Amino acid sequence: MSSSSKKRIVVTGVGAVTPVGTGKEAYWNALASGASGVGNITAFDATDFDVKIAAEVKGFDPSVYMDRREAKRSDRFTQFAIAGARLAVDDAGLGINETNADRIGVLIGSGIGGLATLEEQIRVLIEKGPNRVSPLLIPMMIVNMASGAVSINTGAKGPNSAVATACATGAHAIGDCLEIIRRGDADAMIVGGSEAAVTPVSLAGFGNMKAMASTFNDRPEAASRPFDADRAGFVIGEGAGVLVIETLEHAERRGAKQIYAEIIGYGMSGDAYHISAPAPGGEGVARAIRACLKNAELVPEEVTYVNAHATSTPIGDPSEVSALRSVFGDHFKNLAVSAIKSMTGHLLGGAGGIEAIATVMALQNELLPPTINYETPDPECEIDCVPNVARKQKVDVAISNNFGFGGHNAVIAFRRF
Repeated sequence: MSSSSKKRIVVTGVGAVTPVGTGKEAYWNALASGASGVGNITAFDATDFDVKIAAEVKGFDPSVYMDRREAKRSDRFTQFAIAGARLAVDDAGLGINETNADRIGVLIGSGIGGLATLEEQIRVLIEKGPNRVSPLLIPMMIVNMASGAVSINTGAKGPNSAVATACATGAHAIGDCLEIIRRGDADAMIVGGSEAAVTPVSLAGFGNMKAMASTFNDRPEAASRPFDADRAGFVIGEGAGVLVIETLEHAERRGAKQIYAEIIGYGMSGDAYHISAPAPGGEGVARAIRACLKNAELVPEEVTYVNAHATSTPIGDPSEVSALRSVFGDHFKNLAVSAIKSMTGHLLGGAGGIEAIATVMALQNELLPPTINYETPDPECEIDCVPNVARKQKVDVAISNNFGFGGHNAVIAFRRF
C-alpha cells in the first residue's frame, strides 16, 4: 500500500430518510424493534396493478430541509438526498465554509433518478404538446442532480460526482469516496444513495418482470421475507441514506462529535452473465467479497456480521448465501447475516446508503438488526439470519453487500471504532 492508501477513513455523520423513520434515532429504533415500513401504496391509485404495496416514506416535508422554491424545482429523489445530507452534516457537526469547502466533496447516486418527474412531463407532452413541457424536466430528472443539489445546498465544493449502478449504487458511492479520500483529493465526503421510484411506470415494469411480491397485498408487512422459503419477490421502497466520511486525522482535528465506525475496505466485480439474474452460485458476488477482504487486509475469520443484500427474491437470496459459503468456508457457520430489507423494503439505488448506516450503527450499539418475517426455513438459505428479533452482540468487523441489475457487485467492510 502507498502511504496515502493507509489513511484511516471514518464515518462521523449519518442521515436516514426511510420508510421506517427519518433521522438516525427513528430509523435505528425501528430496525431494533423489527418494525415494518411496508403498506398499501398512497402515492397513486394502484387498483389496476398486480402489486399494490410499497415501502413509502411517510409524512416527508421537504421544506424542513430546503426552501420551498428549491423543493418545487427538485424531484422527490433529490429532496430525499438533500434531507439525508443535511441530517448527516448536522449529525457530524461538520462546518462547511470558504476555508474548507474545496476539501469536502459530494457523491450521491441513484439507480433511476427523477422518474416521477419524467412520467409527469410525458403526460404533459402527450396531453398538451411540447411547448408545455417544463424547462426544469432535465435538471429535475437526471441522476447526478442529487449530488449537484446537495453541493449547492451545503456549499461543499470538493469532488462532485454520481453513481448509477442500479441496486449497487449506494455501496459503490461509498467505496468510490473511500478511494477519493485515500488518494488525497478530499478530506471529507458527503456520500450515499437516494431513490423515489414508487411510481406507476416503475411498479408496472418491475411487476411485469415478476420481480416483486404480488401475493401479499392483503398482508403488506409480511411481504418482504428474505431467506424465507415462502418469499415471492422484493417490495419496492424509497428514501435516502447519506453518510459523512472523512480521514480520522481530519475528524480529530476538527473535534468530531462521534465516530460510528471505520471504513476499511471496498470490493467490486462484474458478473458478465445476465441483465438481471445473478451469476450461478453467486460467483461474481464471491469475487467482490474476496476483493473487499483483500483491500481491507482481512482474513475471512475476522468478519462476524454481514448486512446482506437479500432482496427476498427466489433466485437472489440463495445466490448470496452460496457466495458467502464459498468465501467463508468453515467460518460460514459463525456468521450472523441479517437483511433489513425485510423492514425497509428495497430502496434500489438508496439501499446501500441506509444499509451502510444500519451496519455502522450495529457496530456502535452492539446490536444486530433482525430479519423479520422469517417463518419457514429454506434449505437453500441455511444461515443465521438473526430471525425476527434483534440480537445483542458485539461485532468488530462487518461487511455490507449490494448488487445490481447488469451484474454490478459492491461490498464495503467496516471496523468497530
